[in-house]
Amino acid sequence: MAITTPRSATQLSVRPYQPGDEPAVLDLVGADRLPGQPLTTREMLAEALAGRSPIDGGWWAELDPPTTEVIHDEAGTVLGVVSYATRSHDGAGFILWLHCREDQAVAEAVLTRATGRLGKRTVHAFEFASALTLGLEGLPARHRPATRRALEAAGFTGRDLWRYMRADLPIAGLPHAAHVTVTESEDPPGKRLEVREGGELLAEATLGRPVAGIGVLWWISVAPPARGRGLGLALLGSALDLLAGLGAREVILYVDDDAPAGDPERDRTAANGMYDRASFTEVDRLHSFTRRP
Repeated sequence: MAITTPRSATQLSVRPYQPGDEPAVLDLVGADRLPGQPLTTREMLAEALAGRSPIDGGWWAELDPPTTEVIHDEAGTVLGVVSYATRSHDGAGFILWLHCREDQAVAEAVLTRATGRLGKRTVHAFEFASALTLGLEGLPARHRPATRRALEAAGFTGRDLWRYMRADLPIAGLPHAAHVTVTESEDPPGKRLEVREGGELLAEATLGRPVAGIGVLWWISVAPPARGRGLGLALLGSALDLLAGLGAREVILYVDDDAPAGDPERDRTAANGMYDRASFTEVDRLHSFTRRP
């Protein structure tokens, strides 16, 4: 398929991904790497191409085998890559991942190709995490402005869903929880911390095993009767010390703070305040997108 981009009149062509494209695609993914993310390896790329992911794996298992295509110029230089798939049980389409060195013309071209192939159906973009990252469930809107503009120009509507944060380890001065039990976690792989009192679960946290020196705090929560006692911050201190002991030099986390007004169960005000107090900094906001037929 040949495409002439409107901005540059450059002739671009789209073709299926081939094994020889691996170095160029890894470079494209690496160009978009965020602070707190490891470099994407050949193994991570192979998992994404196969339609698998260690995070959000259940969502990936519902998809038909993905199609991955590259876009290149007349000299054969790979300028962009897109992977997309459909879901049989509801007919939805998905733009799974897309990289283009933030060249909006290239982003628009690969989106035109993918949405054209997906046809007249509801299409979601950046809806769940791929194996290319440590759990980036969404498009980092500030770091990927050209891709965001291309999605919006193609008729997609974005939803601001996640706060992505990071910190260097160790973090000094945090309290620590007493009587913490640590067990193995299988999904996601890592460690689970629990604080119990009289057999009652008061607080829990789930950590991911460090990858390239980067640990993930997947989840931390305090039961409503135990809130307001500083237990969340204390458990955070214990969890971060455990990650540092496992070899993590930095830690990332995701806060789903898109709760509608008046929803106390999903209000993340206290969690955001705790992470700010613990010296985490916001890297970006993660957006997902949908286009209706």
